Amino acid sequence: MQIDDTLLNKLEKLSHLRIAEEKKREVMKQLSDILGYIENLNELDTDGLSPAFSTLEGGTPLREDIPRGPNSVAADILSHAPQAEDDFFIVPAIIE
Repeated sequence: MQIDDTLLNKLEKLSHLRIAEEKKREVMKQLSDILGYIENLNELDTDGLSPAFSTLEGGTPLREDIPRGPNSVAADILSHAPQAEDDFFIVPAIIE
């Protein structure tokens, strides 16, 4: 499927995006390439595959869920703040 000016204008309107005139040709080519790739995928015979098909035997490997010890990330970040107290940044009030 080729993307033409009419279709690109419709896509712009539907997506509420504006594409600069100098970029339209490039975007049309990229969209056409994407659609071409999808057409290639549609040629694959997937009728015999289950929807839960995976190339990994036994499913997705999971890491062991081990809790980590306390870290000093928050303290390191707060040490660079102009003002901090009780693990919070202190900032000037903006609402009276």
